[in-house]
Amino acid sequence: MNQEVSAFIENLPKWQSEIGLTLRNLVHETIPEAEERIQYKKPHFLKNGHYAAVISPSKDAIAFMIMNATGIEFPKHFDGPAERKWGKLREGDSPDLPMLSELLKQASSTL
Repeated sequence: MNQEVSAFIENLPKWQSEIGLTLRNLVHETIPEAEERIQYKKPHFLKNGHYAAVISPSKDAIAFMIMNATGIEFPKHFDGPAERKWGKLREGDSPDLPMLSELLKQASSTL
C-alpha cells in the first residue's frame, strides 16, 4: 500500500474516508496486482501500467471511476464517456461492492 494514498484517504472527512478505504480495498481484492499512486491530486490504481480506477472526492460526494470501460454495460446511474465511467456516492450511501467489483474485473481484464 502506498503511504501517500493512505494519507490522502485518512485525511478526507470521516464518511469519505470510510468509503474511500472500502473502494481501495475493493480494487486490491479485484485486481491483486494493482499499483496505486497519487496523481492529479487523487488516488489512481493501475494494472500493468494502465489506469484501472480512480477515487475522486468532491465537496459532497466521492466518485469511483472505472477506466477502460468501452463496451461494458454500466447501470444507468453511472456517468462519463465510453472509455471511463463513474458512479458517485454521497454521505450515507453504501456502495454495491459485488457490482463494482464485477465492472472493474471486466474493465481491467484486457489491461
